[in-house]
Amino acid sequence: CVETQKPFNINSAVKSTTITNGLKYSLATGNWGDQKKAMSAKAGVSQVLNRYTFASTLSHLRRCNTPIGRDGKIAKPRQLHNTHWGMVCPAETPEGQACGLVKNLALMAYISVGGPSAPIVEFLEEWGLENLEEYSSDMAKATKVFVNGVWQGVHRDPAELVQTIKALRRKGDIKEEVSIVRDVRERELRLFTDAGRVCRPLFVVEDQRLALRREHVEALQREDPVEEDDPPKLKWSDLVENGIVEYLDAEEEETVMICMTPEDLETSRQFAETGTVNQEAIASTATVK
Repeated sequence: CVETQKPFNINSAVKSTTITNGLKYSLATGNWGDQKKAMSAKAGVSQVLNRYTFASTLSHLRRCNTPIGRDGKIAKPRQLHNTHWGMVCPAETPEGQACGLVKNLALMAYISVGGPSAPIVEFLEEWGLENLEEYSSDMAKATKVFVNGVWQGVHRDPAELVQTIKALRRKGDIKEEVSIVRDVRERELRLFTDAGRVCRPLFVVEDQRLALRREHVEALQREDPVEEDDPPKLKWSDLVENGIVEYLDAEEEETVMICMTPEDLETSRQFAETGTVNQEAIASTATVK
């Protein structure tokens, strides 16, 4: 262009269809890579969405693939792991070569979408977070506060701070997928707002009593209101917004006490009130559920 004194035209220098055709080929075949190097391309990256039934569509959208050769003899990756509890379905996996390598998310599991961390940092600054620039020797015993892995400062009363943030999350003032992890041993408080964390819903328990009441169950079972004066039907989003159900990710789950059945709560209440547990009321077979 400089030698011929012609104006520079990018359209004549680059073929406009090259990228378009490459993407079309990859999306059509699922082979992610150059058409000429089809052997080294990654297969199955794009798939045709399964529409046999509503359940099969949901199943296809929640599928997880382990990138290990299907003909491997190692059994460990195919076996169910303790950390899958509540997050990955223990039953839904294909038969044959892909058994245990292709998994599905549990029915109620949810992958966090992520959100901005700025509102959390602003809130922490209002609630007594001490800046790192003003570091003094007596801060050594304070708890370090991390937001998405970034050290924001230290706090003198982490127990109250955690209680406040959890209360705000249950009220809906903070996004429900924010994770609050207090590590007492390491003197750390870790908050996460990032995407890609697997969370699962749990019923909230306050003072050893479920936040879920009989009226909530009745409101869930109601038909959709037809007339204006009909009582409203309760939805899942209402349970989350009202602090009846909350989402916990794998890391926060490590720091909370979770009971498996309502009977366990009853036993816990009984022990708190009397200091003893009625052993006769607990059947010998009821220890394993």
